[in-house]
Amino acid sequence: MSLPTNDQMVAHLRQTIKVAARAKKFGRHPFGSILVDADHETVLLEQGNIDTLHHAESTLCHVAWTNFSPEYLAKCTLYTNFEPCVMCAGSCYWSGIGTVVYGISEDRLLDLTGNSQENPTMSMPCRNVFDAGQRKVNVFGPFPQLEQEIIADHLEFWT
Repeated sequence: MSLPTNDQMVAHLRQTIKVAARAKKFGRHPFGSILVDADHETVLLEQGNIDTLHHAESTLCHVAWTNFSPEYLAKCTLYTNFEPCVMCAGSCYWSGIGTVVYGISEDRLLDLTGNSQENPTMSMPCRNVFDAGQRKVNVFGPFPQLEQEIIADHLEFWT
């Protein structure tokens, strides 16, 4: 299985920023994720955040699971603007997605959201969740060079 290049990762992370901005435009939390085919170019699915329980990543994983085989998903990459929380990392794992790429860490998200009841951030890196499983998930992130682009939709959202 080939892995995406750094340039491909950055380009797809920028797409998650657009998906997150669209979610914010409709009054939802500014989180976005996309699923990309094994060719590292074709975007198969896009999903913005729905609410506190239906995160962009977990919802995308549920849709992907109902549309693609586990063998196919093992070759796909999920991109997301922020590190997947425990629930979303579990959804990525159980859906069989082979690679996860995120822009900014969960710790940085906590800096932005504070103690917001709408986003009770857990301090659990997604790598720890994946490492507890029996199947390897490739993980890339964070991408500090994209931080300002990613947090732009969050700066006034959580205040």
